[in-house]
Amino acid sequence: MKFLFDVFPVVLFFVAFKLFNIYVATAVAIAASCVQVSWLKLRGRRVDLMLWASLAIIVLFGGATLLLQDETFIKWKPSVLYWLFGAVLAGGVLGFRKNLIRALLGEQMRLPDPVWARLNWSWVAFFAFMGAANLYVAYNYSTDLWVDFKLFGGIGLMIAFVVAQSLVLAKYLQDEQ
Repeated sequence: MKFLFDVFPVVLFFVAFKLFNIYVATAVAIAASCVQVSWLKLRGRRVDLMLWASLAIIVLFGGATLLLQDETFIKWKPSVLYWLFGAVLAGGVLGFRKNLIRALLGEQMRLPDPVWARLNWSWVAFFAFMGAANLYVAYNYSTDLWVDFKLFGGIGLMIAFVVAQSLVLAKYLQDEQ
């Protein structure tokens, strides 16, 4: 259910783009992100830092897209967000000696320290790749194809990466049991 909640603005962006245009889709994505955060706040739930970051980036880059009528800004938004996530994970280790993936998942599973380190760095590399892939598609293909990639490619690659990570981690989880 959380996954659907997280992709809500992207799905609405996709639908609005297909029905209207990039500018309507951008406005819908900004509104959907605001609704997401408002919904959590009204229900008394905690809004995690990454959702706040996503909201700030969509408002900033989406706002620039609408204000300047230039779709370049909204095309940069996923890359900036991916790179921010990767930088936070890398900065946690390099700047604070804190593995944030371990902090997030440490209660669900026990892994040897080197495996936690590889897991963290694999996510950093994945986010760097996703940011670059987004810009590659944005600058080398039509806006229509980029929107398709944003929904299906981005989510598809994320699911494939999580499945691959699960297969690698399964060995360690079976050893623990």
